[in-house]
Amino acid sequence: MPHTHDLTLPDLTGQLAVVTGASDGIGTVIARRLAAAGAEVILPVRNQHKGTTAARRIHADVSGAKISIRSLDLSSLKSVSALVADLTGEARPIDILVNNAGVMHPPVRQETLDGFELQWGTNHLGHFALTLGLLPLLREGRARITHQSSIAARKGTLNWEDLDHEQNYNMMKAYTASKIAIGLFARELDARSRTNGWGISSNLAHPGITPTNLLAAQPGMGRNRVSPERRIIGALSRIGVVGTPDNAALPALMAATTPDTGDHFFGPGHTLGGPPTAQAHWAPTQNMDDARRLWEVSEQLINHRTAH
Repeated sequence: MPHTHDLTLPDLTGQLAVVTGASDGIGTVIARRLAAAGAEVILPVRNQHKGTTAARRIHADVSGAKISIRSLDLSSLKSVSALVADLTGEARPIDILVNNAGVMHPPVRQETLDGFELQWGTNHLGHFALTLGLLPLLREGRARITHQSSIAARKGTLNWEDLDHEQNYNMMKAYTASKIAIGLFARELDARSRTNGWGISSNLAHPGITPTNLLAAQPGMGRNRVSPERRIIGALSRIGVVGTPDNAALPALMAATTPDTGDHFFGPGHTLGGPPTAQAHWAPTQNMDDARRLWEVSEQLINHRTAH
């Protein structure tokens, strides 16, 4: 049987949370737990049907849950800008932002609507643009921002000469790079907040290994069958070797709700699973010169695309 762990969340009544990738898996768990703690939760989703289904499940589990759906495709900077405009128009401070959505391992190189490699453009640049766009609302809410990384980011590097993976595309290396970028962005965001007095805190989390739909059959990404890795992880989860989505959501929940300063990293206590705990940043995200460089490059890339 899977080992179960839990986390007691503080009272979040009156707080507004935004959780990307909450239409299934870990994201739905994060949204449900935040709603159960009293937060009003916005689910920006690409698939409206899946988003509505997730919201109904949360309502069924949490009496009086305050859940709403918004449209967001992180592979489109136009879609990101539309959500930013929507939320800015509502003029409500955001207390919690969880950048949880992601794509993983398209077998052949694919591009976002803006011409970026799909994993780099969605996992990192999409969330980068969203966070910067929402910065005034995040500052007003003195928000805690949580960025979902992956154990893939324990090792590896960014290829500064080919961030878009146009040469010799490798799906695993591209995914790893996108997750390293997420970690560097999380750290630089917190550093800039402290330097500029933005009042927000930025933290990093990783879920360990757990069965989610990241490796499920996704014909749109060129994967017509469930990957062998997904089958193995599912079997290991059932016998308790790796985590469940409920357990895997706990590090991000800890990052999003623990009252403390930023630049922390939370993950399972063991490599494959375990109770959530604070951890040391992995080697690929320790160089703050890289973090500053990534911020500048990312700004140039999204500004160049949105200008055309």
